[in-house]
Amino acid sequence: MMKFMVIRKADASTERGMMPSDQLIGEMAKFNERLLEAGVLVDGQGLQPSVEGARIRFRDGQPSVVHGPFEDTDNLVAGYTIIQVKDRAEALAWMQQWPRLDGDGNVELELRRMFELADFAPGEGITQTAEVFDRLTRQPSSSCTYLNFDGNCREAFERYEQLLGGKIEMMLRFADMPDMPQSNEAGEGCGFAPDGIMHACLSFGGGTLMGSDVPEGRYQQPQGFFVQLQIDSLSQARQTFEMLAEGGQLLMPFAETFWSEGFGMLVDAFGIPWMVNGRNKG
Repeated sequence: MMKFMVIRKADASTERGMMPSDQLIGEMAKFNERLLEAGVLVDGQGLQPSVEGARIRFRDGQPSVVHGPFEDTDNLVAGYTIIQVKDRAEALAWMQQWPRLDGDGNVELELRRMFELADFAPGEGITQTAEVFDRLTRQPSSSCTYLNFDGNCREAFERYEQLLGGKIEMMLRFADMPDMPQSNEAGEGCGFAPDGIMHACLSFGGGTLMGSDVPEGRYQQPQGFFVQLQIDSLSQARQTFEMLAEGGQLLMPFAETFWSEGFGMLVDAFGIPWMVNGRNKG
């Protein structure tokens, strides 16, 4: 299989920042869906006009920045699509189906095959490059803390939503499951309370919390971890700490440390351990 980048050249309209019509967006969506269903679509993005961009030029190893806009419109890129197909002929066949609405039927696409690591001769540089991209491949797209509760997940998440200024993105009950289990293979009750929470998701700032209630009799007190919050406003960090601590247990009072203007540890009323870190020193 070969990867190709399809470059959608800029024109006067894209350089003026004119947004595509809803009709064109719909046609592009249908085209991309056909690519997706055929298993050839890898990625694709539109680019802002060059007035939002810059060029970094090097002379004798020294960089200089030239800010947009740029006049040579014919040499600019308005967007790209990456496809993976068996050969150049297939790539050309697909791109000749580009939506005719784009550019009122007057648009230029440039097709370029992308290099693969296998195209290069073996060497230390290629080995290092492969290691870098192997690391990138292994990196998850996201990570969050998943919390278990003893029947009070909804109450906890509603409180966290208010306390952290976040938004509950999902609150799914066991009763909402298509086929809620009534018993296990041994015929014993599974202990899922219908109004218990099967999955909750809360987003706040740069963080996400997920959680659920566990079946009756299977709850274990959380240990071995803390949910850590970084709050740069010292007063807000202190207030958040104090609100989390209500009805809970203080492990380390909120106070100045050698690394932070304020830091504290606690277990909240729902049994969840927290660290709150205020503005870092230095």
